[in-house]
Amino acid sequence: MRMKREDIRNIAIIAHVDHGKTTLVDELLKQSGVFRANQEVVERVMDSNDIERERGITILAKNTAVFYKGTKINIVDTPGHADFGGEVERVLKMVDGVVLVVDAYEGAMPQTRFVLQKALEMDLPVICCINKIDRPEARPEEVVDEVLELLMDLDASDEQLDCPFVYASAKAGFAKKELSDPEENMVPLFETIVDYIPAPEGDPDASTQVLISTIDYNEYVGRIGIGKVDNGFLKVNQECVLVNHHDPDKYKKIKIGKLYEFDGLKRVEVSEAKIGSIVAISGIPEIHIGDTICSADNPDPIPFQKISEPTISMYFMVNDSPLAGQEGKYITSRHIRDRLFRELNTDVSLRVEETDSADCFKVSGRGELHLSVLIENMRREGFEFAVSKAEVIYKYNERNQKQEPMEIAYVDVPEEFSGSVIQKLTTRKGELMGMSPIARGYTRLEFNIPSRGLIGYRGEFMTDTKGNGILNTIFDGYGPYKGDLSYRPTGSLIAYESGESITYGLFNAQERGSLFIGPGVKVYAGMVIGQNPKAEDIEVNVCKTKKLTNTRSSSADEALRLVPPKVMSLEQCLEFIDTDELLEITPKSLRIRKKILDSMLRKRASFKNKQ
Repeated sequence: MRMKREDIRNIAIIAHVDHGKTTLVDELLKQSGVFRANQEVVERVMDSNDIERERGITILAKNTAVFYKGTKINIVDTPGHADFGGEVERVLKMVDGVVLVVDAYEGAMPQTRFVLQKALEMDLPVICCINKIDRPEARPEEVVDEVLELLMDLDASDEQLDCPFVYASAKAGFAKKELSDPEENMVPLFETIVDYIPAPEGDPDASTQVLISTIDYNEYVGRIGIGKVDNGFLKVNQECVLVNHHDPDKYKKIKIGKLYEFDGLKRVEVSEAKIGSIVAISGIPEIHIGDTICSADNPDPIPFQKISEPTISMYFMVNDSPLAGQEGKYITSRHIRDRLFRELNTDVSLRVEETDSADCFKVSGRGELHLSVLIENMRREGFEFAVSKAEVIYKYNERNQKQEPMEIAYVDVPEEFSGSVIQKLTTRKGELMGMSPIARGYTRLEFNIPSRGLIGYRGEFMTDTKGNGILNTIFDGYGPYKGDLSYRPTGSLIAYESGESITYGLFNAQERGSLFIGPGVKVYAGMVIGQNPKAEDIEVNVCKTKKLTNTRSSSADEALRLVPPKVMSLEQCLEFIDTDELLEITPKSLRIRKKILDSMLRKRASFKNKQ
C-alpha cells in the first residue's frame, strides 16, 4: 500500500546561470541552524570545487539537507550552464518538486526555459522565487508576468500555472510572500516548500527500489551512488541486485556496504533508509547512473531518461613538443588514459574513445566550457598534454544528409553594438530570429546558429560589446549542414628557430602583429608566438640578437620599446587555435603550436590539402 512520508520534502533548486541558486541554498542552511552561531562560513559553501569558487559557477549537482519544524528538506543545488544540463536532467528524478529562481532584473532567460521545461515534462510542482528584489533596477511584477507567460508557452497544466510566487533577496537573507510584507527572514520560503511541495510517496512493504541519479567519487571508498528510496527500504548488509532500464542484460548481485543520509553539509552514516530518503551508498564498484538497486526476489528497474548526447569533441594527446616533460608530473599516455577514464566515473555527459594511436584519445562533451573545465582540472593536478581544436560532432540522417548541432543564442547588448554583433553572427551562419528592446537601452537578439559558429566567438563578442554584452546559448537539436565556415580571419606568427626570446628579435616581430610572449621565454620552431592581422602565417625569428658593429649612433641605441604581450587564458587559447594547431598544456604554461613543427613539411601538407 502506497503511503506518504510527511516528515520529508525533496526539492531541486533550478535557475539560469548567476540568478542566485547557490547563495539561496547558503541562506537556507544558515537560517535552519546548520552552522553554529560563531562559525565562520565561506560564501557559496555548496561550490566545493576550486574552479566553481573562482568562476562563481556551479558545475556539479550537490546534495544537502535542512530541518524546518521537524520536516527534513533535502535540497539539490543544480548547475545553470547549458553545458552541464545533463546534471539537471538527472537530479530531477530524485525530487518531488522544484524551486525556480529568477533574477528580478534579468527575468526569464534561456536556461530558465530549459530547466523549467524539464521540470514540467516530469510533472513536478514549481515554486517560483523572484530573487535579488533589492537590486536598484529590479522589476519583480514584470518578471512574474514573464514567468507566467513562459509557463503558458511550455504548456503547463492548470495546477502548475497556479504556482506560488515568493519574493526574496538571498544575499540579504529574507523572503516574503507579498512585496509589501516586512523583510525578516527565510521563513516564508520554508513554509511555502513544506505546504506546497508534496511529501514523497512509496510502498514501504514492496520490494526495494532505489534509482541511482548521481555518482560521487572518493579516492578512499571509490564510487558512491546517490539516489532516492522509491519503494521498500534499504539496510546495511542487505543482499540486492543491480539492474538497468536501458541495459536489460545488466544483473549484478551486490551487498549494501555503507549507507549515508544528508544532514546539512555532512553525510551521516545510517543503518537503514526508508521511502523518500535520499541516500548515498558506498562499496559497490560497478554502480552507474541510471542503475536501480532492487531486492533479489523482484528485480524491476525504474525507467530513466537517456542522458543528452555530446555535441563537441577534441583530441587529448601526449605532449611531444621539444619542451615536453619539463613541467608536468603526469606525462605518459597511461597517465592521461587513466585520468580521462576516471572522469567518466562522475561525468555522465562525457565520452572518451581510444583512437588508432595509443597516445591520442577522442574526448566528447556538451560544449567548450564543459571540456575546458576538465582540461583546467587536469592541469591543476599536474598533467601535461596537448589538445586539438574543438570540433562539432556531425550526424547523418536516413537519406545520408549531413546534420550538425544547432543552438539558439540569446544576445543582450547595448543598442549601439547590436549592428556589429548581427554582422559577426550572420557571417558565422547565424540566422536572426527576433529582435526586441529590453530595459536600459539594451536590445535582445535571438539567433539560430550552428554550434560551429559559436566556437571561438565569445572572446571576440566581449571585445565587440566592450564587456557589456551577455551571450546565452541553448542546444536546439540537429539541423542540416550550413556549409563551410572559416574559424579565424587572422594568421599566426610562428617562431622560426628554437631558443629564448630576446628583446631585439621581439621588437622586429611586433611590427608584424600582436605578440603572446615577452623576452626571456623558451620557444621552439613551429611554436605560435603571436597573431598576424592578415590571414596568412608568417615565420619570425624572436631569438635574433643585434649584430655588434663599430658604428655608434645616438638614435640606434635608444632603448627598444616592446608592446606588452597579450597573455591569454585557457578559454582564449582554445578559442584562438586553428584546425592545424594544438594547445600544449602544462601546470605552468599554455603554448600554442603548429601540429607539424617543421616548416618545409608544413608547407607540403598545406599544398596537398589545397589540391
